[in-house]
Amino acid sequence: MAKKLNVTPLHDRVIVRPAKAEAKTAGGIIIPDTAKEKPQRGVVVAAGAGKKDEPVTVKVGDTVLYSKYGGTEINIEGEELLIMRESDILAIVPA
Repeated sequence: MAKKLNVTPLHDRVIVRPAKAEAKTAGGIIIPDTAKEKPQRGVVVAAGAGKKDEPVTVKVGDTVLYSKYGGTEINIEGEELLIMRESDILAIVPA
């Protein structure tokens, strides 16, 4: 498991580590960097406490699907992560 972040998101924000973009198609064709799709799946690495009447429903370690252009790219401790509102998360994927 990765190291614990020393950053805590506020309110209903979560920090997600995006999955790697696919390098090959199912048929074995290699996809160049310029044609790769942004991943829409990732793992929650930190979550805020939620709003006053709405606690956050995702927890650290959950694999989630999020909207294609949801979140803001940030760099924490040399790692590219996304910070987004919980409402940008579409689903929790079972492990």
